[in-house]
Amino acid sequence: MSKRRNALTPEALTMVDLIARTGSFAAAARELGKVPSALTYSVRQLEDALDVLLFDRSSRQARLTAAGKELLHEGRRLLLQMDAVANRVKRIATGWETELTVAVDTIVAPRAVFELIEAFYALRVATRDAPESAPPTRLCLRSEVLSGTWEALATGAADLAIGTAIDPTQGNDIACEPLGEIEMVFAVAPHHPLASAVEPLSAATIAAHRVVAIADSARSLAPVTVGVQPGQDVLTVSSVAAKLEAMLRGLGCGSLPAPLLRPHAEAGRLRLLRTTLPARRNLLRYAWHAPRNAPPGLALQWWLTQLRSKTTRRALLEQYDELER
Repeated sequence: MSKRRNALTPEALTMVDLIARTGSFAAAARELGKVPSALTYSVRQLEDALDVLLFDRSSRQARLTAAGKELLHEGRRLLLQMDAVANRVKRIATGWETELTVAVDTIVAPRAVFELIEAFYALRVATRDAPESAPPTRLCLRSEVLSGTWEALATGAADLAIGTAIDPTQGNDIACEPLGEIEMVFAVAPHHPLASAVEPLSAATIAAHRVVAIADSARSLAPVTVGVQPGQDVLTVSSVAAKLEAMLRGLGCGSLPAPLLRPHAEAGRLRLLRTTLPARRNLLRYAWHAPRNAPPGLALQWWLTQLRSKTTRRALLEQYDELER
């Protein structure tokens, strides 16, 4: 057992992950700065220690065996746990997290998010290694959609989620505060067939035309679909910006935040239409990990302080300037 345990080092797990991602020993060797033969030898040593075959070498590509896939899955989980331990140790020692991951739903205005990031990096803090420098915490920004925003937080992939619509009672040791409500408005391009239809548009009328929908980014939670009528043709995109572009081109109809659509309507690029569908005002929240016996690190504290500001929350739901043409 000790031989197997000693073989499962972070370096070995990272090696298997890299080979799987690049698809070949040669490509992985280039990224690691090694010759392919050295990498092949390391893999064989790992396979001998575990007494399993990790890669199927019958083809030119490095394909994982069933045992290799299981090692990759569990190995990635172990590496994440190791990173989490390192982050906690660093935070305890200095008060600043090594890394802070923020999951932001694409419905949130990007400009306001990047203004927060700029303000964070503009901070000047004294650390042991570099007095009066930017915070030592590395920021990692994740773009998520619908359930995916909550899932990133609930699974530990993110420390802070901004723009989630999920009920906060679904998570343990997670705190949640309202971000605000956002009005969703139905719109089409001026040359779209629905632009000349009689208002208010019925569900049946809307269902006869293609809708543009944003795909839920959840990987394990049940994905959520919003604003699609039964039997309706759907063009699926990955973000609010992509949905807006599709609607501007007349590729489909759909609903988006009113502050985003109004400038386009005023410029004549879109038409805002009344429908018989129930009005949609989405209540969005921000949520974060809040274990009872572990106060938040200094980076998370800073973000939470900003989010308590009404001005900041309003900006996150209204500053869509960079998505305008």
